[in-house]
Amino acid sequence: MKLPDELLTDKLDRLIKVLERMAPPKPQPVDLDVADCFVWNPDHLAFDPVQKVNRVDISLIRGVDNVRDILFDNTKRFADGLQANNVLLWGARGMGKSSLVKAVHASVNADAPAGGHPLKLVEIHREDIDSLPALMAAIKDTDYRFILFCDDLSFDHDDTSYKSLKAALEGGVEGRPDNVIFYATSNRRHLLPRDMIENERSTAINPSEAVEEKVSLSDRFGLWLGFHKCSQDDYLSMIDGYAAHFDLPMEKEQLHAQALEWSTTRGSRSGRVAWQFTQDLAGRLGKKL
Repeated sequence: MKLPDELLTDKLDRLIKVLERMAPPKPQPVDLDVADCFVWNPDHLAFDPVQKVNRVDISLIRGVDNVRDILFDNTKRFADGLQANNVLLWGARGMGKSSLVKAVHASVNADAPAGGHPLKLVEIHREDIDSLPALMAAIKDTDYRFILFCDDLSFDHDDTSYKSLKAALEGGVEGRPDNVIFYATSNRRHLLPRDMIENERSTAINPSEAVEEKVSLSDRFGLWLGFHKCSQDDYLSMIDGYAAHFDLPMEKEQLHAQALEWSTTRGSRSGRVAWQFTQDLAGRLGKKL
């Protein structure tokens, strides 16, 4: 039979185990040498390495030459330790916004001097934005520089996580670490749906202040890079670039005819549609990409 002291000890041990299970996870050691790209895992406060990144060569991204050069220059300055801006890439779907971020990251690292620290790309999912402070705390004292990348960023009704993003980008006492920059893609320039902004304007005591508070999030991005629907010439230029890069044997006239028919069935012309046609063509020709 256990003595009272032993019973008390057992109860305390069980209580300690319960509290340990309830406690937030401890940050995992960050091994940044294993890869150049990671996905943030907020459940374990860890960085999951991505060994094979889904991206295309920067030379294959056509029709957005101006924004491509601006993003590359901004990223190169940041990698070199100079001042650079957070970037919002917004606009038409399928025009290569996320592809350009990944391609620029690879291109900047390819141009980096030997022996230096490569620039790291860390993807954070939209639903994990609230964990940004923990992410930045884990990397701020390292020797590396980081692009935090959120693809398809937007906020809906009753979603207050945008406030965490505002504070992480420029606000707060500590501010954004010098070795961190934030890139995001979105179909919306102000990241919020139009009806959400209009609802704020119609229900607030001071409509202008309510709207300003909502749209000020996009002001935290120093660079706004717009992507618009491409012309037929740009679309065919993308097709030609893919066909030449992957050595797809087909006469240009026939290639263009099939590509235009493909875009007609899709009801749009974009980089995504050009890539999907290229995949279909390669499959029909029995070639692997």
